[in-house]
Amino acid sequence: MTDKPFSESCLQNREPILAVLRIWFADRRHVLEIGSGTGQHAVYFAPELPHLVWQTADVPPHHAGIRAWLDDAALPNVRPPLALDANDTAWHGGRYDAVFSANTLHIMSWPEVAQCFAGIGAVLASGGTLVIYGPFNYNGAYSSESNARFDAWLKARDPASGVRDFEAVDALARAQGLVLQQDIAMPANNRTLVWRME
Repeated sequence: MTDKPFSESCLQNREPILAVLRIWFADRRHVLEIGSGTGQHAVYFAPELPHLVWQTADVPPHHAGIRAWLDDAALPNVRPPLALDANDTAWHGGRYDAVFSANTLHIMSWPEVAQCFAGIGAVLASGGTLVIYGPFNYNGAYSSESNARFDAWLKARDPASGVRDFEAVDALARAQGLVLQQDIAMPANNRTLVWRME
């Protein structure tokens, strides 16, 4: 199938992310992916982590592209995409022992980020693991020139978006009962943040 959506960043970051997921999702069983995007991450991670049931999810306009990747891969442990909008609570009824999201927080508005964490708090079981990948600022400062340029590009496209401050994101997580376990440096000035639900 030639008309599947394609993300270059998914291709570039999937191996470093997988190395983290192998550790933190080793004893997990049912993961919700918030913002499955093209579907590329799901079809790459699922066969490498066959013990997991991988639930894709995104806003409905992305579902056709995700399904195209899932149809081609025909993996037994990946589920068709759920409709997931941070502003809607319809997805809060699920229950998962892991949640994963990559490159989503900087695309959402800050109120949507807060709503997303409220949803994570609703669906993540006690003892569950949250893994989020993307760029972050620390102490109110960019961690690299490339992240500063990326933030300017994001804000030019949508003023409500932008690279998020780690401290503010961690505060949202803590408000939901999540405790930071690890902050991992990744290629291209990104981070992977891991929390545990108490």
